[in-house]
Amino acid sequence: MMNEDAMALSQTQTGAQTGAQTQAQIAKVDPVWARILTEAEQAIHDEPLLGGLVHQSVLHHKSLERAMSYRISLKLASGEMSDQMLREICDEAMGDDPAIGQAIRADIAAVYDRDPACHRFLQPVLFFKGFQAVQAYRVGHWLWQQGRRDLAYFIQMRVSEVFGIDIHPAARIGKGIMIDHAHSIVIGETAVVGDNVSMLHSVTLGGTGKEEEDRHPKIGDGVLIGAGAKVLGNIRVGNCSRIAAGSVVLSEVPPCKTVAGVPAKIVGEAGCDQPAMTMDQILKSGA
Repeated sequence: MMNEDAMALSQTQTGAQTGAQTQAQIAKVDPVWARILTEAEQAIHDEPLLGGLVHQSVLHHKSLERAMSYRISLKLASGEMSDQMLREICDEAMGDDPAIGQAIRADIAAVYDRDPACHRFLQPVLFFKGFQAVQAYRVGHWLWQQGRRDLAYFIQMRVSEVFGIDIHPAARIGKGIMIDHAHSIVIGETAVVGDNVSMLHSVTLGGTGKEEEDRHPKIGDGVLIGAGAKVLGNIRVGNCSRIAAGSVVLSEVPPCKTVAGVPAKIVGEAGCDQPAMTMDQILKSGA
């Protein structure tokens, strides 16, 4: 008959085996979430003082969607709307539109791949306001599409107040988005941002006056927008182009070109096939 110590050891080993099996099963269907769970456990091991935060934000949840609902709701809650109510809204949005969850995963991978300060998938979920703001926008955009305009405006307001990023809920933003540092980002109502776009802080996708129709830029796939760049008006920025930091873009940008200056002019090719991926912002001679 097993003594108490042996029984406890056996139960611990069984629990560890069960946990490993569960992790393996999750990894087969959702490798991004499985990796975040593993990194969360390691984070607690490395810094026990973060145990409460990591458990509540990650390990307590059954899916990445639920974890993001919790994180967004906690960040945006105020005396005007509770975190519980916001969490119900986020859960409803992500449950109704699986594309939101797909975009979340693509955005995490984009931040990890392109931001040299990001070393784990866990970091954007817990700490990066650019990533968190974009996911909150996705909930607001879902509300906008459902005709719940005032609630969408509320989400926009809280994102602006909390993160310092103003994205109109009607704007259309693709997946694989990386917004680094993210201070003072402004994306207007009729703006369109394609897939795999990277932008740095203080970027504006704005209008040029008081026109009320289609008045904001259309950013193609794979575009890199440098810090402080302003892209104004209903103009097209072609796929895989590059906008230098501090530029003011007032006219169309062809695909695979680099533009710079005030007003921006074409100064060369984009320098590579995927500037948003490489994040290379150096203007080389002939590039």
